[in-house]
Amino acid sequence: MAKREQTFLINNEREIVLSGRPLWCMEQLLKAGSKGITSLENPAPRLSGYIHRLRSEYDVLISTEHETHGGEWARNHARYRLESQVEILKEVAA
Repeated sequence: MAKREQTFLINNEREIVLSGRPLWCMEQLLKAGSKGITSLENPAPRLSGYIHRLRSEYDVLISTEHETHGGEWARNHARYRLESQVEILKEVAA
């Protein structure tokens, strides 16, 4: 199976190429828009790790808001919002 890659333009300045889980995470952030994403709504083994990688390796600005939630396992969770301007340029199968 070919590995998908997607090229994005960040803040009209630079291009980044994503694949795998970072690509999935960026797609989820773009799809969510200003609502943002949480691990409760977008289950993934390491959502916070994918966010960290987008921030540190690709210099994408993503905000974090901590929210509380109820239920049997009441705690806090993070809501991540894409703050950088991101444009999809092209998709290729590697």
